[in-house]
Amino acid sequence: MDKIITFEDFTKVDLRIGTIVEVKDFPDANKPAYQLQIDFGDLGMRKSSAQITKQYSKEELINRQVVAVLNFPKKQISNFMSECLVVGAVKEEDVFLLHPETQIKNGSQVS
Repeated sequence: MDKIITFEDFTKVDLRIGTIVEVKDFPDANKPAYQLQIDFGDLGMRKSSAQITKQYSKEELINRQVVAVLNFPKKQISNFMSECLVVGAVKEEDVFLLHPETQIKNGSQVS
Protein backbone atom coordinates (compact mmCIF):
# COMPACT_ATOMS: atom_id res chain seq x y z
CA MET A 1 0.00 0.00 0.00
CA ASP A 2 1.73 3.10 -1.24
CA LYS A 3 -1.08 5.63 -1.12
CA ILE A 4 -2.67 6.35 2.25
CA ILE A 5 -5.89 8.36 2.23
CA THR A 6 -8.03 9.65 5.05
CA PHE A 7 -11.51 8.41 5.87
CA GLU A 8 -12.74 11.81 4.69
CA ASP A 9 -11.13 11.15 1.29
CA PHE A 10 -12.95 7.80 1.07
CA THR A 11 -16.33 9.36 1.92
CA LYS A 12 -15.99 11.60 -1.15
CA VAL A 13 -16.28 8.56 -3.43
CA ASP A 14 -19.95 8.03 -4.30
CA LEU A 15 -20.25 4.24 -4.66
CA ARG A 16 -23.75 3.05 -5.58
CA ILE A 17 -25.61 -0.11 -6.56
CA GLY A 18 -27.15 -0.26 -10.01
CA THR A 19 -28.67 -2.85 -12.33
CA ILE A 20 -27.43 -3.35 -15.88
CA VAL A 21 -30.45 -3.02 -18.17
CA GLU A 22 -28.78 -2.88 -21.59
CA VAL A 23 -25.51 -4.21 -23.05
CA LYS A 24 -24.14 -3.37 -26.49
CA ASP A 25 -20.95 -4.27 -28.29
CA PHE A 26 -18.44 -1.39 -28.48
CA PRO A 27 -16.53 -1.97 -31.74
CA ASP A 28 -14.87 1.49 -31.66
CA ALA A 29 -13.13 0.86 -28.32
CA ASN A 30 -9.34 0.34 -28.37
CA LYS A 31 -9.72 -2.93 -26.43
CA PRO A 32 -12.76 -5.24 -26.57
CA ALA A 33 -15.51 -3.70 -24.43
CA TYR A 34 -19.23 -3.40 -23.88
CA GLN A 35 -21.37 -0.30 -23.58
CA LEU A 36 -23.56 -0.65 -20.48
CA GLN A 37 -26.77 1.16 -19.54
CA ILE A 38 -27.20 0.98 -15.75
CA ASP A 39 -30.29 1.83 -13.69
CA PHE A 40 -29.50 3.65 -10.41
CA GLY A 41 -33.13 4.07 -9.34
CA ASP A 42 -33.95 7.62 -8.23
CA LEU A 43 -30.48 8.73 -9.42
CA GLY A 44 -31.37 7.81 -13.00
CA MET A 45 -29.75 5.86 -15.78
CA ARG A 46 -26.00 6.09 -16.45
CA LYS A 47 -23.79 4.75 -19.25
CA SER A 48 -20.46 3.05 -18.77
CA SER A 49 -17.88 1.23 -20.86
CA ALA A 50 -16.38 -1.98 -19.49
CA GLN A 51 -13.59 -4.20 -20.81
CA ILE A 52 -15.23 -7.42 -19.63
CA THR A 53 -16.03 -9.21 -22.90
CA LYS A 54 -13.81 -12.22 -22.05
CA GLN A 55 -15.41 -12.77 -18.64
CA TYR A 56 -19.10 -12.11 -19.37
CA SER A 57 -21.55 -12.58 -22.21
CA LYS A 58 -24.09 -9.84 -22.87
CA GLU A 59 -26.84 -12.16 -21.66
CA GLU A 60 -25.04 -12.78 -18.33
CA LEU A 61 -24.85 -9.05 -17.67
CA ILE A 62 -28.53 -8.15 -18.18
CA ASN A 63 -30.25 -7.62 -14.80
CA ARG A 64 -26.93 -8.06 -12.95
CA GLN A 65 -26.38 -5.65 -10.08
CA VAL A 66 -23.02 -3.89 -9.95
CA VAL A 67 -21.10 -1.37 -7.86
CA ALA A 68 -20.16 1.88 -9.61
CA VAL A 69 -18.60 5.24 -8.83
CA LEU A 70 -21.05 8.00 -9.78
CA ASN A 71 -19.11 11.16 -8.97
CA PHE A 72 -16.21 10.95 -11.41
CA PRO A 73 -16.37 13.39 -14.31
CA LYS A 74 -17.81 12.04 -17.55
CA LYS A 75 -15.21 10.52 -19.85
CA GLN A 76 -15.24 10.45 -23.64
CA ILE A 77 -14.20 7.00 -24.91
CA SER A 78 -14.09 7.03 -28.70
CA ASN A 79 -17.64 7.97 -29.76
CA PHE A 80 -19.17 7.10 -26.35
CA MET A 81 -19.59 9.23 -23.22
CA SER A 82 -19.06 7.17 -20.05
CA GLU A 83 -21.02 8.59 -17.09
CA CYS A 84 -19.89 6.28 -14.28
CA LEU A 85 -17.15 3.76 -13.47
CA VAL A 86 -18.17 0.15 -12.84
CA VAL A 87 -15.98 -1.38 -10.12
CA GLY A 88 -14.27 -4.74 -10.47
CA ALA A 89 -11.49 -6.86 -9.06
CA VAL A 90 -8.48 -7.55 -11.27
CA LYS A 91 -7.06 -11.06 -11.57
CA GLU A 92 -4.06 -11.12 -13.90
CA GLU A 93 -5.43 -9.05 -16.80
CA ASP A 94 -9.12 -9.90 -16.32
CA VAL A 95 -11.69 -7.75 -14.51
CA PHE A 96 -14.47 -9.36 -12.46
CA LEU A 97 -17.40 -7.16 -11.47
CA LEU A 98 -18.13 -6.49 -7.81
CA HIS A 99 -21.75 -7.01 -6.85
CA PRO A 100 -23.95 -7.42 -3.76
CA GLU A 101 -24.71 -10.93 -2.48
CA THR A 102 -28.43 -10.20 -2.39
CA GLN A 103 -30.79 -7.95 -4.34
CA ILE A 104 -30.36 -4.32 -3.21
CA LYS A 105 -32.44 -1.26 -4.13
CA ASN A 106 -30.91 0.51 -7.12
CA GLY A 107 -29.14 3.70 -6.08
CA SER A 108 -28.27 2.38 -2.61
CA GLN A 109 -25.02 3.76 -1.28
CA VAL A 110 -22.04 1.48 -0.68
CA SER A 111 -20.09 2.24 2.48
